[in-house]
Amino acid sequence: MTRILSLALAATTALTTPALAEMLDVEKDELTFGFIKLTDMAPLAVAYEKGYFEDEGLFVTLEAQANWKVLLDGVIGGQLDGAHMLAGQPLAATIGFGTEAHIITPFSMDLNGNGITVSNEIWAMMKEHVEHDADGKPVHPIPASALKPVVDQFADQGKPFNMGMVFPVSTHNYELRYWLAAGGIKPGYYSPEDVTGQIDAEVLLSVTPPPQMPATMEAGTIYGYCVGEPWNQQAVFKGIGVPVITDYELWKNNPEKVFGLSAAFQEENPNTTIAITKALIRAAMWLDENDNANRPEAVEILSRSEYVGADYDVIANSMTGTFEYEKGDKREVPDFNVFFRYNATYPYYSDAIWYLTQMRRWGQIAEAKPDSWYDEVAKSVYKPEIYLAAAESLIDDGLATRDMFDFDTDGYKAPTPAEDIIDGIPYDGRQPNAYLESLPIGLKGEQKVVGNEVQG
Repeated sequence: MTRILSLALAATTALTTPALAEMLDVEKDELTFGFIKLTDMAPLAVAYEKGYFEDEGLFVTLEAQANWKVLLDGVIGGQLDGAHMLAGQPLAATIGFGTEAHIITPFSMDLNGNGITVSNEIWAMMKEHVEHDADGKPVHPIPASALKPVVDQFADQGKPFNMGMVFPVSTHNYELRYWLAAGGIKPGYYSPEDVTGQIDAEVLLSVTPPPQMPATMEAGTIYGYCVGEPWNQQAVFKGIGVPVITDYELWKNNPEKVFGLSAAFQEENPNTTIAITKALIRAAMWLDENDNANRPEAVEILSRSEYVGADYDVIANSMTGTFEYEKGDKREVPDFNVFFRYNATYPYYSDAIWYLTQMRRWGQIAEAKPDSWYDEVAKSVYKPEIYLAAAESLIDDGLATRDMFDFDTDGYKAPTPAEDIIDGIPYDGRQPNAYLESLPIGLKGEQKVVGNEVQG
């Protein structure tokens, strides 16, 4: 009662407190959610620590997971009621790439938030191919064309060039591949018979769990990686590597993680799903409000061992609106982590379709599909109708206003213009096959991977 009273007394604006709002009649009130130790799990931590789950009548336990496969298996098996997921995971599971299960998302957790880091040795070799400004600083964004001579040199010496990403259907896999291909480097293909993703590859990509990225690179097993924070900044702090590009520079305001749960859970617990989404939206609002004024508090929460468990300063290096590249080269990147601005939390069909195009581009989707298939899969996984129901409820509660949400969309964003993507190729989610045709490296049309080559 004391907590409810203090909340009520703290209400000094026109927005009412959740204590005075009508609570949904949830079907299940004790829930366990999984996450991986990355800063973009922040909406879950904030919703828990600020009491937003409790405000919705939900009693939540948050559990860190060993890796993305364990996390997905937990949701499928019912040990977890939902989880912080790679955006590709619900899509891949639903279409049967890897473990098959119908997973949905009513909530996108963030935009941006990743980087590509290379070892000091590789950076020293790249620098001679990187443009510098009058002050001697590298000109960003740094294209993979600066890495290509290094990769070629390794090939001439008969040495494989290894890089790490976090999971085969992760944003990080697709972003690293996108960056490499934009610089004229082939990152390799998948086939139904060979799921290594290294067919005809000039750079060999392999899976490394996010917290292990810096140590794996320091050991020389990989020469670089694509990962979320704080594991790029950790390399800077340890003095073992240099982030060469953020995904904000790769594709401005690109979609990142989602909150995923099984379709069966949502069908059995529709009100609970809306209540979860309400709490997560409130957390995202809090993270971005007043020009990121709450980020220092968020960094303190995330630095705790039960969440990300990295040093405060390492997390703050990107979470509070800056990003450090080469040691001492810290630059303003206010949108490196976006949780609510730019409709970040809305689960757009066009975001889902981008992931599906990348699965097709690299052979994870082995056969050509019509545009209608992409639309159907996106709509089976991404659930804006649940999101908008949660938004309406928050508005009714006096906790949000209608102008905060994209009620007028048909679920597709406007096409991403050429100037917002590193290779200058625009993206329109309504035309996935035309988009695939426009990319110089990757499967197109009826092409497929047979053995060790692309045919068609």
